Amino acid sequence: MESGQSIWLDFLGRDLIHSGELQRLIDARHLTGITSNPSIFNKAITGSDLYTSDIVKLAERGVSDRYEAFVSLAATDIIAACDALLAVYRDTEGADGFVSFELPPGLEHDVEASVAEAHRLHDLIDRPNLMIKVPGTEEGVEILQRLIADGVNTNQTLLFSVGVYERTAAAYIAGLEERLSRGEDLSRVASVASFFVSRVDTAVDNQLPTDSPLRGQAAVANARHAYHRFTEIFSGAAWQRLADAGARVQRPLWASTSTKNPAY
Repeated sequence: MESGQSIWLDFLGRDLIHSGELQRLIDARHLTGITSNPSIFNKAITGSDLYTSDIVKLAERGVSDRYEAFVSLAATDIIAACDALLAVYRDTEGADGFVSFELPPGLEHDVEASVAEAHRLHDLIDRPNLMIKVPGTEEGVEILQRLIADGVNTNQTLLFSVGVYERTAAAYIAGLEERLSRGEDLSRVASVASFFVSRVDTAVDNQLPTDSPLRGQAAVANARHAYHRFTEIFSGAAWQRLADAGARVQRPLWASTSTKNPAY
């Protein structure tokens, strides 16, 4: 978009794809990206009959592992969404058009298992505009660095503090440095940092008097601070060296932007 911002949809489901609504959003509303998570897929799968035949086929094949069944169902939707946004990805030369698929809950503190599963999902989906969603845990920072070094696009999610954001950005840069040291292409590696906004107000406001003028202010202030750090981190001679080699900035993705308090 002219402002340099992109519109991403925080939802994905087979109804959205099969009805043509996803393509309409891409064509008419300039949708340029999609994020998903297990909760989103739970709503999609339990709220639609379009998954029934695939579920029956999985049962007939003897697939009893619930996670593997989920991956099979979700991967079909992720692939369809990636294909729908592939023209956006190509038209923007890899700057937009991404679809995020989250690592499974339970691996957030296991670096080796997370990296292995990320590569498995990356190979299974096999689309250039796939992003693997990595939780913003302490281990997630290392997972991010390793995946970027391996050339896997990432969406680092559940970032609430500026400090964690800074470590996330540093890990992205370190991963790029690894690739550069091996003479590998930087231009097709992409990452976003999903910084959650409104939930900060929920946490901070609970600590403030009900008549405090600071209520409802912390979330936006926190996000602005993170954005300020983004402009500082991705500038200067050190970053320019990577940019000259084809590296892209790790863009902030503003998540949880709707207010949780109706008073705002």
